[in-house]
Amino acid sequence: MHTVETVLLVLMLGAVTGIAARYVRAVPLPLIQIAMGALIAWPQGGLHIAFDPELFLLLFIPPLLFADGWRIPKREFFALARPILLLAFGLVFFTVLGLGYVIHWMIPSMPLTVAFALAAVVSPTDAVAVSAITRNLGMPSKTMHMLEGESLLNDASGLVALKFAVAATLTTAAFSWEEAAKEFTWMAVGGLALGSLMGWGFSRGRDIVTRRVGDVAATQMVLLLVLLPFASYIVGEYIGVSGILSAVAAGIATNFADLDRSNFISERMQTEGTWSMVEAAFNGAIFLLLGLQLPSILGESLRGAGRYDAWMLLGYVTAISCALLLLRWIWLMLGVRAALHKAHHQGHIEARPSALLTLATTVAGIRGAVTLAAALSIPTHLTNGRLFPERNLLIFLATGTILFTLVLGSIVLPLLLRRMPPAEDTQALHEERLARTRASQAAIASLALSEEDTQRHGTQWLAQHQEVVGRITQEYRNRLQMLDETGIANSAEAQSDTPEAVHERRLRYVREMELRLHCIQVERETLYAERHAHRINDAMLRALVQELDMSEISLRKRLDLGRRAAGLPPAHRESH
Repeated sequence: MHTVETVLLVLMLGAVTGIAARYVRAVPLPLIQIAMGALIAWPQGGLHIAFDPELFLLLFIPPLLFADGWRIPKREFFALARPILLLAFGLVFFTVLGLGYVIHWMIPSMPLTVAFALAAVVSPTDAVAVSAITRNLGMPSKTMHMLEGESLLNDASGLVALKFAVAATLTTAAFSWEEAAKEFTWMAVGGLALGSLMGWGFSRGRDIVTRRVGDVAATQMVLLLVLLPFASYIVGEYIGVSGILSAVAAGIATNFADLDRSNFISERMQTEGTWSMVEAAFNGAIFLLLGLQLPSILGESLRGAGRYDAWMLLGYVTAISCALLLLRWIWLMLGVRAALHKAHHQGHIEARPSALLTLATTVAGIRGAVTLAAALSIPTHLTNGRLFPERNLLIFLATGTILFTLVLGSIVLPLLLRRMPPAEDTQALHEERLARTRASQAAIASLALSEEDTQRHGTQWLAQHQEVVGRITQEYRNRLQMLDETGIANSAEAQSDTPEAVHERRLRYVREMELRLHCIQVERETLYAERHAHRINDAMLRALVQELDMSEISLRKRLDLGRRAAGLPPAHRESH
């Protein structure tokens, strides 16, 4: 099968499995995609794709890590910097040393440097798989931010550790902590600095262009933004720093620059839609490619490790995975727990670090695509021409660890999270309501006429203006009243009402929002009917429907707020 056909097939299967996961909610999407990939590759005449680790790291990892760096809440990321750094760097090196000795003790035929290489391969976590598994299960949001921050950074530390372990195996040179520290500092700090510089440079160039042409160049700017993570990764690898950290830093820097671009609506909407599609397509492709490699990896590994039977290999996988999670639990209890307690006392995380939450965070250390790419990137031969020791066994054990942690997380994480108390982010709800209140109050204040405006216009204009302002102000006052009743600023009137009257007013508000949504849906159906009757064209249809879509998004947020205040379940979402 040609490369183009293969890429199209993988993207199509990614979309199909994404739809299937909506109906098979009991099975996480990554497992469905891995199983689908293995199924179409398993038969003798199945689909077989040559896996190039360097090409894989270039094509799939930079845009996904860039998008994670772009999306992750920066306030929470920096507030949780200490536990994130302890997990992303401290835990990786703790894992490499501890697990490396365990593997060498358990499999004496595997040299210690190769055991360290295997430990480095399985040290990075995969937040994509974690978020897919924990979606709608109640993982505390701040804990999820911490896991995302860990996975953003530990790919680089794991790959650096792997580089030194492989170099020590290839050259049989003595390991130097001083050289390792210098190399890691250069790769990490250089990668972060390069990515920040490229993100800042892109943002400055974008500002210069859009200052002249406005939102007209939105499509071109979004395209350049999509190419930015690839450029950051390529330049980083070329000059010898971490391309992965460069892509992450570019995403964070670009997001900071976006805070000053509130007027560019078209660019913002296109960017959101483009990245949503890129993330869905690339995430699906990653797990499908992992599944596509399974039959060949299993076959070659079993043949290459002929002195081990299948049960022994499965035992090694189980032992290594359990040791990996045990080391993670120990590090969380001894190295990170104090930092988490401090973050909780400072208000950075809502949930107190409990034994159950620590166990859930341990099980959430799922391995994924970077682990597979790192394992397959290990060279086949040493510098003297001899085969790399136990390479097939290493790849098999790494792949088994990925599957073990994925399956374990899929089964155990939902059980643990259901036993935890509801993790409602009260701080986020309070901040949302307060922001809505201030925005509404500022809008009302902006409607007041200055004395100069009053003198400049005639009586008729002033009467029309006051009528319009009255209607708009009443809309905002209704919204403020709703926000007041949900706990931000209890007015005297609201305090004097009986609970039954307050509840009745909330129900009326909910009914009003539902009727407004119904009207929007009728408008949308009418517009499509007009298009079918050729009374408007496609461009007019898209423009009018986009307006309705934006209004519906706003109304649904207000409806959710109202239903929550009235004690009603969330509204059912319907797609049109």
